[in-house]
Amino acid sequence: MQGSLTVKIAALALWALLLFAPFLFQDVRQIEVAARICVFIALVASYDLLIGYTGIVSFAHTMFFGFGAYGAAIALKQMGPGWTPVLLGAVSGAVVAAVIAAFIGLLSLRVKAIFFAMITLAAASVALVLASQLSGFTGGEDGMTYRAPDLFKPATKLLTDADGKVLNVLGVRMNGKLAAYYFVFIASALLFWAMLRIVGSPLGTVLKAIRENEARAEGIGYRVVAYRTAVFVIAAVTASLAGTVYAVWLKYTGPETALSFDIMIDILLMVVIGGIGTMWGAVIGATALVLAQYYLRDLMEVAAGATANVPLVPELLSPERWLLWLGILFILLVYFFPAGIAGTLMGKREAE
Repeated sequence: MQGSLTVKIAALALWALLLFAPFLFQDVRQIEVAARICVFIALVASYDLLIGYTGIVSFAHTMFFGFGAYGAAIALKQMGPGWTPVLLGAVSGAVVAAVIAAFIGLLSLRVKAIFFAMITLAAASVALVLASQLSGFTGGEDGMTYRAPDLFKPATKLLTDADGKVLNVLGVRMNGKLAAYYFVFIASALLFWAMLRIVGSPLGTVLKAIRENEARAEGIGYRVVAYRTAVFVIAAVTASLAGTVYAVWLKYTGPETALSFDIMIDILLMVVIGGIGTMWGAVIGATALVLAQYYLRDLMEVAAGATANVPLVPELLSPERWLLWLGILFILLVYFFPAGIAGTLMGKREAE
């Protein structure tokens, strides 16, 4: 119980930092990192609903993420900036994600896990190829740039002083850029809250029962395929909505930002680092990996400079080798936290 409380406090502290990020970290890059963390928390939580609470291994989560991103991007590109294209894109992406998830689920969730994973991998590969080749519709390899709603323009004045100038609060300009960040934060927090509500509901209990013993769950009357398909659809819709939020924030959507298999690898790593089947671990895992991706190279550059007179060490700490050290850090995390950071802490306390 104490371990669970510690994990929740840590996760809530991270959410608090994200809430006040524009006031604590005023550099453009830092705000970009905070927004990415918010989106990936929601994305990882939706994937943990699949793999951690239902035992479904899917490689198509980035495909659903891409549906939402491309839905918003195409609508904003065709209709211009405004809330109508954002809503239309979000709904369109979510509907497409739900239909395809239901189709894949009903046809494929009866097969063994490895075969289902391969089917989802094939579907995601097809979506990536189509997005790259349908250049007249999706922008192809170059992707699409577009304008976000006017509220999110840096020139938009949220609060003004007596002279009509943009008001500064703690050194932060109350303009559209701030509104854009809080749009991302609030939307991501709501999606994460929805995932928490699902796993804490009777549906969440059924999903855990299916994960632990599928045959027994079916034996006591639960329609396993129907439940697994429903969860697959819920996770797909959540990922699609997260994609829409990220597309509005970036004002650019392309294969690399919405459908790349690298995103799928990031999601898997975040789930493992945070802890499979913990949900709160999504906050820890997403934060840890995004920070490492953005700042590990900078830290290594500082360390290499500090050890310039030590033989071999500056070579080992060269920023060009940041992926090597990221891999080493991941191995150490798995060794010391075999169930993920949140999962191991909660498990240790429960064992005591």
